[in-house]
Amino acid sequence: MIKTLYLRVVVTFLTIVLVSVGVAFPLSMYFFTNLISTQFQSEMLAVGNQIVALSTEFQPKNLDAFIVGSNRLNESYKFTLFDANGDTQEDIPTNKMGKRRIEPAEVAEVLQGHIYKSENIHLPINAINTIKIGIPLTVHGKNYALFIHTNFTETGKRQVETIIICVLVIVLAVGSMFILIASRYLVNPLKKLTLATEKLARGNFNVNVSVNNKDELGKLAASFNHMAGELKQLEQMRQDFVSNVSHEIQSPLTSIRGFSKALRDSELSEIDRTKYLEIIERESERLSRLSDNLLKLASLESEHHPFHPSTYDLDEQLRRVVVFFEPLWSVKELEMDLALPRVKINADADQLNQVWMNVIGNAIKFTPKQGDIHIKLVSLRDRVQIWIQDNGIGIPEEEQSRIFDRFYKVDQARLRDSGSGLGLAIVRKIIEMHEGTIEVQSEQGKGTAFLITLPSTPSLPKKS
Repeated sequence: MIKTLYLRVVVTFLTIVLVSVGVAFPLSMYFFTNLISTQFQSEMLAVGNQIVALSTEFQPKNLDAFIVGSNRLNESYKFTLFDANGDTQEDIPTNKMGKRRIEPAEVAEVLQGHIYKSENIHLPINAINTIKIGIPLTVHGKNYALFIHTNFTETGKRQVETIIICVLVIVLAVGSMFILIASRYLVNPLKKLTLATEKLARGNFNVNVSVNNKDELGKLAASFNHMAGELKQLEQMRQDFVSNVSHEIQSPLTSIRGFSKALRDSELSEIDRTKYLEIIERESERLSRLSDNLLKLASLESEHHPFHPSTYDLDEQLRRVVVFFEPLWSVKELEMDLALPRVKINADADQLNQVWMNVIGNAIKFTPKQGDIHIKLVSLRDRVQIWIQDNGIGIPEEEQSRIFDRFYKVDQARLRDSGSGLGLAIVRKIIEMHEGTIEVQSEQGKGTAFLITLPSTPSLPKKS
């Protein structure tokens, strides 16, 4: 069994060439002899007409001798003269089987004044001598039948066959050489792809296949390079994810371990003891939130996360979230401006509630005292828009495209927020499951606005 693609291509092409030659040889012989037969008949008729014209003009006394002389002058054709009785003074040519090449019925037809042509012109090369022409001739008032047939020798036939075979062999040899070159040209890009795939399988994502072809192989190489780039980016994201998770877990664990050791001090005052316990409790809650968010994000990205859409009042849901955060925005003396007309939506209420908790919670967290927060609900024909805008610290333009990445925190937010950086990643995933979109508009120092667009009635949730 042939295992390499190169040999398969070569063997396949050679097989095709050999089969083509095997078919082409009899076809070429067929059409070649057909062409020769047609040309011979035309030439034989022309030569015969010349002899008839000369005989009619000069009226030779010995017509047989005149025909014999013509045979000596022309080696390509054989002339045979029959008198009115169908007799001839020359030996009638025969074939290999001993059968006469000129039949009495054919002679009689010509003596009646008709021109005779052999009808079976599609002959093999070894039967080319069966071509004949019969022409009526009148000299001194006597009717004759002049037959002209080819005088193709066995040597000549073999030469023609040899020429055809040599041409086909040369075509086969040249074609095979070009097939070997073309096969290597076709297989080389696949070899490069194979080597690159092996490197990729060993974890080396810095691979690039340089194929300049514009055909399917070029498209395949371009797709491979794109895939390698995506895998490299995915691997980098995986490493960043592990690093961020380790950092987020290590920080509270360090605090818990340090203050737990401090609590062993018997001389520790009650006030410090209570303070340390509060820190341990706070860091434990932080770990718990991190764990919950990781589990939630993993569940959202799986194909088995529950999705239970129902029809409910979206405006009431937003009001309940605002009321839930009242202790926070009241302490900061924030102005809450709500424009919430009655709007019904068909969606998963629990999941969207998580969205509003995260986005509105961030708006309250990053808006300074006595700031403003605007929440507006707009109902369109087949979708709804939710605007959540604040006049807080804002997000730098160069960082706005990354705020939905896992564990990503804007630098200014990192100083004030102890969150895990998973909130907006969860928000985007939930909105994508509802076939919606989320956009951010922000200017540093002037505030941030989130625009969330949801269909009024989503189809089945999208799974990643």
